[in-house]
Amino acid sequence: MSDKFLPTNSYIGTRDFYPDDMRVRNWFFAKMRKVVESFGYEEMLGPILEPFDVFAAKSGEEIVNEQVYHFTDRGERHMAIRPEMTPTVARMVAAKSGEIRYPVRWYSIANFMRYERPQKGRLREFWQLNVDLLGESGLEYDYEILSVMVNLVKEFGADETMFKVKINNRRFYNDVMREVVNATPDEMKVISKAVDKRSKLPRDKYEEWLKDSGIPGAKIDRLEEVFGMSLSGLAGKLTGDSQGAKELTDLFGLIDKTGLAPYCEFDFSIVRGLEYYTGNIFEVYDLDPENRRALFGGGRYDNLIGLFKKAEVSGIGFGFGDVTFQNFLETHMLIPSDIHENNGVLITVFDDVDYSEYIRLSDELRVSGIKNTIYFGGNKKMGRQFQYAESMGIKFAIVMGGNELSEGKVIVKDMTTREQTEIKRAKFLEDFRKIFR
Repeated sequence: MSDKFLPTNSYIGTRDFYPDDMRVRNWFFAKMRKVVESFGYEEMLGPILEPFDVFAAKSGEEIVNEQVYHFTDRGERHMAIRPEMTPTVARMVAAKSGEIRYPVRWYSIANFMRYERPQKGRLREFWQLNVDLLGESGLEYDYEILSVMVNLVKEFGADETMFKVKINNRRFYNDVMREVVNATPDEMKVISKAVDKRSKLPRDKYEEWLKDSGIPGAKIDRLEEVFGMSLSGLAGKLTGDSQGAKELTDLFGLIDKTGLAPYCEFDFSIVRGLEYYTGNIFEVYDLDPENRRALFGGGRYDNLIGLFKKAEVSGIGFGFGDVTFQNFLETHMLIPSDIHENNGVLITVFDDVDYSEYIRLSDELRVSGIKNTIYFGGNKKMGRQFQYAESMGIKFAIVMGGNELSEGKVIVKDMTTREQTEIKRAKFLEDFRKIFR
């Protein structure tokens, strides 16, 4: 046998999820499901592999050229591991467009791969909640997605001092770039890429990027001016009617009439990197000074279905990644301290009791919906068994040795309070339920 062992570490930018990690993730995803399903969204899922062209058509130059894991399979098909979900959603809707009743409210929780430099808040493999609302464009659609986003963050205990939803519109952005900044179409592409990274770069690096890309200094100065202007101020500088300005104005008008106003603000610097966005766009930001970054975002995409068939279906949605949001929860101490408590039962075992008695006890608990474990350790000293229960975070230990069995009783020990309760074996389930919580 070789002395050289395989490495135990996971692939760079990915994570191993041990039971403690899974408790946090299951809690995390359960809350997500609760919120989106309360709005009437149904869960769906697509394959982790798609033809490369599905993503190449609309996922954006940076993702396609630099981040997609792709390969040619044994059938000479050019395939990609999904870097996002929206193109898959569009494909699936197109596949059954004649059968689907609109609006479509779908969500998924899936893992994705992007070849990025691992850093805080960003890994190569990540899990993401994706929420999509497809049917028509309209104020009510945009507002509903925005409401789902805000309610998701609030569900974890966050308030308006911890996060803000920043809102812009791609049509409005293009109008301002063209008329106010006087940017050419080629300059707009360069500026959009730089602006999308603006909050993550030092000011001098951001300006250097623009200058090195051929953007004149006067236009860079004009950009800074428009970033500081209000929605009405920018809209007033446009010479004609702007569909994007109207979409934003109408949306904020509705926001001001509901309870979302404290959580939302206009921000012209929000552009979103994916090329398929066409209307209102959103990004949720952490307000903590130590973690000021985008947590997740989304927006409207018109006629993405048209990539797959002759059909016009507008959609709006967002992707909610687990890595950055878990950092947010940890920063604001929103993960419950008792999340690792194991509200289960350990059945202690003794040599003077036939093992079938413990199996019978375990079956009774399990059938009644109470999870439990029979102790398997070689050392059956009571103290060692109690230590095992504590190490596993188990709430209750059940003691039924030979004496207890002959006397027709069971002892229940609360491992947190150290209190012991004696219960008649014949009434075990009935009386234990009064203690178990």
